[in-house]
Amino acid sequence: MDLIAEQRGQMIREKALELGFDDVAFVEAQFLGKEAEMYERWLGKGAHAGMDYMARNRDKRNDPRLLVEGTKSVVVVLQNYKPDRNTSQGDGFKISKYAYGRDYHKVVKNRLKKLMSFVQTEVALEADGRFFVDSAPVSERSLAARAGLGWRGKNTNLIHPRLGSFVFIGELFLNIELPYGAPIKEACGGCTRCLDACPTGALTGPYELDANKCISYLTIENKGDIAEEFSGQFEGWIFGCDICQDVCPWNWKARPHKEEDFNLRPAFREMTKVDWRALSESSFDELSKGSAVRRAGYKGLMRNIRFADPGKA
Repeated sequence: MDLIAEQRGQMIREKALELGFDDVAFVEAQFLGKEAEMYERWLGKGAHAGMDYMARNRDKRNDPRLLVEGTKSVVVVLQNYKPDRNTSQGDGFKISKYAYGRDYHKVVKNRLKKLMSFVQTEVALEADGRFFVDSAPVSERSLAARAGLGWRGKNTNLIHPRLGSFVFIGELFLNIELPYGAPIKEACGGCTRCLDACPTGALTGPYELDANKCISYLTIENKGDIAEEFSGQFEGWIFGCDICQDVCPWNWKARPHKEEDFNLRPAFREMTKVDWRALSESSFDELSKGSAVRRAGYKGLMRNIRFADPGKA
């Protein structure tokens, strides 16, 4: 890689960290051959459940150059959202840590917008492209792993050696060359804590997730009823699930985030099970304003609450 690309990479990295991202790396835009084969096998099993959008635009998902014409490089950024270990949701139901605070799309997208502006005005005037935060057919974990920001763990999440897996991933697709990273060695070893801990058996094997059985899918993406076969297995989760991440030793070592926007909302901390069950639609609208919890919708959340604790709903 030439000196200009190295200098540009250094400038982008410094700016990304200055904006509040926790790590950044670069990967060449190319066809994701091995990952595409794994993805096709996963789809073939119907493991994407009702997420039909996962089966659309597969060509673009597997090749960044087809999603954004002219793309040569992808800047991959990570945003830590792991809360302090003393953070507690009280005696209420449980929601996933990614939804504790402000909707991550807004936080990460705002920073990516600033980073893109910086690239176009300070790094390379000819730079052009787009940025994404879980909002397009992007194989974000594959790109992050190829860039050297971690490895795909047995729970299928990206695991960063310093940050763990509680990270949001964002991307800049750019038409300029940058100094590319390289994959790092997988370090799950013989550990199977995530597989052993999943109460619904959604992790059907190392690196294999069946969304049809995943509590996160069933409580968020799923629009229908929850199958009775999962009765008594939700362990209090009503929006998402962190079990396979909470038991991961790499997350025990990870440091907590420093982003105020991702702190647990006082309103969520103070909600008891009685409060959740009594939630009206107007109260839900107020409670979930600016939060990822709104994604489930009022009816979906109340369905989850009844299923998680049917004897008292």
